[in-house]
Amino acid sequence: MHRDPKGRHQADTRTPSTGSKTAHFLRLARGKRDGFHTSHAPASASRLVQFLRIARGRTA
Repeated sequence: MHRDPKGRHQADTRTPSTGSKTAHFLRLARGKRDGFHTSHAPASASRLVQFLRIARGRTA
């Protein structure tokens, strides 16, 4: 194995990161995720009344 004049092993010396991995990660994180989200139909009026009744604590 070759050692450089500074005493470091060749495997310990690498070029500085350009940030491309981080840039790709952020691009994917910001992208539209069609596979993860499903569209839901809007709640009907009777369903909304039921949710509000439950939120207020009434059972009947």
